[in-house]
Amino acid sequence: MKVSMLQPAEFYKACLREACPESPIIMLDKLKQKVFQANLDLVKHGLVIHTWGNVSGRDTETGLVVIKPSGVSYDSMKPADMVVLDPEGKVLEGKFKPSTDAPTHLLLYKTFSSVGGIVHTHSTYATSWAQAGKSVPPFGTTHADHYYGSVPCSRKLTGREVKDNYEINTGKVIIETLKDTDPLAVPSVLVNCHGPFCWGTDAEKAVYNAVALEEIARMAFYTILLGKNEPIDQYLLDKHFKRKHGKDAYYGQ
Repeated sequence: MKVSMLQPAEFYKACLREACPESPIIMLDKLKQKVFQANLDLVKHGLVIHTWGNVSGRDTETGLVVIKPSGVSYDSMKPADMVVLDPEGKVLEGKFKPSTDAPTHLLLYKTFSSVGGIVHTHSTYATSWAQAGKSVPPFGTTHADHYYGSVPCSRKLTGREVKDNYEINTGKVIIETLKDTDPLAVPSVLVNCHGPFCWGTDAEKAVYNAVALEEIARMAFYTILLGKNEPIDQYLLDKHFKRKHGKDAYYGQ
């Protein structure tokens, strides 16, 4: 088999049919395990109930995406239940349908090359801000450690955008909201009247950011209840973000 002549999706399917020393199957099995665990971590951290929420991960070698199946209970879900998609959304492996949010994930992966994992939840505080149509302001250093500015809330989708290609248009409004912002500097967007989408360089980091967002959204809620509306000083935000992120970071080991 001439591997170099095949596209990633074709290569993957060919390797399912015959032994191949360059096979991505083992690599994707590891990714399926990681994505499976990341989905369970949403439950562990209290970010989802029932079958809400989903996590996906992208394989950097093939560009293929592994995502949670739609409507499958976290209690019964297994690594083998994860669904493998090509970048266009074609199912390459899996007995279940992929998450209904898969088109949103795929569009974000196509747009942001640095993103390797995506999370969508309906966590209480982050979703409350989304339902209110409000961005989460950077009130303190906890926020600044994770986000270089407000966590933005998108505009509302139009009736036409909801009726036609809803999930793709959800991805488009996230991209529109970020504009030219580095997606790893602001690794979350609140979709108006819907909820948060978060991402990172892999599925584990995307979950980490979703957990951080929920706590930051909770802190911001109580900060406003206590009467403060002014954001953190820019110089303090700069200090806290840049000591943990970028070429001059010095936080940690």
